[in-house]
Amino acid sequence: MPVKKPRVKRPAEKSARLAPAAGARRARAPRKTVAILSRKRSLYSTRRLVEAVKQRGQRALVLDTLRCTMVIHSGAPKMVFRGVELRGLDVAIPRIGASITPYGLAVVNHLDMMGVPVLNNSVPVARSRDKLRCLQLLARYGIDVPRTVMAHDRSNLPRLLEEVGGLPAIVKLSRGTQGVGVMLATTLDEVQSILSTFTGLGEEIVLQEFVAESRGRDIRALVVGGQVVGAMRRQARRGEFRSNIHRGGEGKPVELPPVWEQVAVRAASIIGLEVAGVDLLEGRDGPKVMELNSSPGFEGLEAATGVDIAGAIADHALAFAAASAAGWRKPRVI
Repeated sequence: MPVKKPRVKRPAEKSARLAPAAGARRARAPRKTVAILSRKRSLYSTRRLVEAVKQRGQRALVLDTLRCTMVIHSGAPKMVFRGVELRGLDVAIPRIGASITPYGLAVVNHLDMMGVPVLNNSVPVARSRDKLRCLQLLARYGIDVPRTVMAHDRSNLPRLLEEVGGLPAIVKLSRGTQGVGVMLATTLDEVQSILSTFTGLGEEIVLQEFVAESRGRDIRALVVGGQVVGAMRRQARRGEFRSNIHRGGEGKPVELPPVWEQVAVRAASIIGLEVAGVDLLEGRDGPKVMELNSSPGFEGLEAATGVDIAGAIADHALAFAAASAAGWRKPRVI
């Protein structure tokens, strides 16, 4: 290996490093303002994000999504919060609950129009909230998903059940979260009763394959900026088939095989999410992606794994803001 010659400094050349004058202070970079869209500052995930942003020397601003007023001008959209115009936001982290999805999407879209970088903009959030649309996109790009049927004409219900592997079958709302509106039907009468009830309420329903080998458990992988930062296996409580932590499920840390991590990351990328909770079923032939959450809670994941999930999200938000300020955005890889 050739030896590099040392660079000789010419006498006329001044050193690039000069000792600071006595009493001089190093100029500090201006603090970044990270907006967190959340209904309540006291919620665990919101509180942890605030802590993480402050620990990094930046400013955290919690905005109640429903108190954000959108003002539209030709070429100059602005937003008012509690009577004050919002300015100087460097990045926004949306935590949009399912109950306020339409207004929340409008607020996220408005911030995007104002030029504020948003982790998870309105389009991928909307995709993730619509379970059927989400599965359509994932299946289109080769991700293994549970067999799923959605039909307006349910006159031949036995045939529809055949498409998802027969009974028992999962019956779920096309839009829902935390296990709400998800039922396990074991007979044809049960399926008909559930469909009739929800159809009468104007709800769209999907039938889905019941993956027996994954009964009562699933994997939650949290993807941030194209990496799995933490994962746990969720086990349902006795007598319950839904493993959601909010429904009493228990989470235990798990180290995912590389192939599983790749599936979770690719699923988030296909939907377009910078931050995503990816729920995976443990099928005989490998992971099946059940759904994605664009505003994943992470209290259970932090407790199970000990990983600083809030810190990972805050770091990515600040890096995302810096990249956006430099005019560079990571392309979405499908």
